[in-house]
Amino acid sequence: MISANLVTLLYLVASVCFIQALKGLSHPTTSRRGNAFGMIGMAIAIVTTAALIVGLARDGATAAGLGRVVLGLLVGGAIGTVLARKVQMTKMPELIAFMHSMIGLAAVAIATAVVAEPHAFGIAAVGAPIPVGNRLELFIGTFVGAITFSGSVIAFGKLSGKYKFRLFQGAPVVFPGQHMLNLLLAVLMLACGFWFMATQAWLPFILMTAIAFLLGVLIIIPIGGADMPVVISMLNSYSGWAAAGIGFSLNNPMLIIAGSLVGSSGAILSYIMCKAMNRSFFNVILGGFGAEPSAAGTADQVQRSVKSGSPDDAAFLMSNAETVTIVPGYGLAVARAQHALKELAAKLSAQGVTVKYAIHPVAGRMPGHMNVLLAEAEVPYDQVFEMDDINGEFGQTDVVLVLGANDVVNPAAKTDPNSPIAGMPILEAYKARTVIVNKRSMAAGYAGLDNELFYMDKTMMVFGDAKKVLEDMVKALE
Repeated sequence: MISANLVTLLYLVASVCFIQALKGLSHPTTSRRGNAFGMIGMAIAIVTTAALIVGLARDGATAAGLGRVVLGLLVGGAIGTVLARKVQMTKMPELIAFMHSMIGLAAVAIATAVVAEPHAFGIAAVGAPIPVGNRLELFIGTFVGAITFSGSVIAFGKLSGKYKFRLFQGAPVVFPGQHMLNLLLAVLMLACGFWFMATQAWLPFILMTAIAFLLGVLIIIPIGGADMPVVISMLNSYSGWAAAGIGFSLNNPMLIIAGSLVGSSGAILSYIMCKAMNRSFFNVILGGFGAEPSAAGTADQVQRSVKSGSPDDAAFLMSNAETVTIVPGYGLAVARAQHALKELAAKLSAQGVTVKYAIHPVAGRMPGHMNVLLAEAEVPYDQVFEMDDINGEFGQTDVVLVLGANDVVNPAAKTDPNSPIAGMPILEAYKARTVIVNKRSMAAGYAGLDNELFYMDKTMMVFGDAKKVLEDMVKALE
């Protein structure tokens, strides 16, 4: 059997790898190395845990139990491999939400097993009560895991956008007394948790878990599509804390460290996302700004005219510019046009045009979505700039090409104090000499707001699928 000291050492090595993974993922140029560290750390953790299981089998654990563990590893690994190989870039946010839900459900399942048979986990002798400290850990891990699971399921539906079920639609779901109901359920959940701590009875544990599942749904449904990047990072944080809580119950340092790293990094990322949207975390949770536009607003939008042009017109303007800044948005990901964009940028660079990419922190449907999209097309990292680094350059930029982005370039955040996005930091594309915007239609973005940028005299709209439009631009440059 593997010694306890060796297990501790291997878990420590895996933890160091996880820390290095987070450090590497903090910048695109080191992200591949960060991913490598993460995979190495997880491999060490899995192999070490598998060695522990084999040791338990030698000490008398049933072969059937060992077989179920191996079967679970094989099935889970196979499903993960298939999903990772087949997932499209546009479906990456849904995949992440799905993974968060599985972590939350795993935390609930483990906590339930511990409550049912604490002796099997070495927490208490057969027939002896679970120590109060462990009950507290189980209480916290269970309700955080349950909220993570059901909340992630709702987030998955909202991100997917293909389900007709009302709770899975992008627009917020609100009703009178919603916040008071959430508060009441939270108090009841905590009361049941303390009841469980005092008695170790199944009834309060089941009630607490059920209420937590319901709370997860109620917390996410009032959040609109525009706030989804914050929701993703928030649920990421929740999943980490759920794992850490269960790690304490199982006395597993690997779960504690890994869960704490995920929980804290997710919390920090949530703060960064909220700051990028000029919104407080509680403001997001208590109701997003993703409401559907009013009928009057839609009518005004239809009646207003815009200046439109062809891909050839856009190519001519860019080829005669000295500087072109590209602002990618979710529409680019939907069209899978990142490779066509890379080819366009290469053509412009070959003609002596300076090309840069401007990334907004909440562009797309998850944090870093646009960075990953451009990295997939092998766009040089030195051409990609974050919002704070490039905003000061838009005033000297000849042409800005906006591809499928909307809310992150909406001047209303700067000019209209009554706008729902007032004060939100945006990419200041409206300051450029010429703006080219590619969209399929004049439909509003996730925030459901009209965009004044589209109606400016300096703006030319090029309607159509981003991939087809970019390919036509490339042909025009040849």
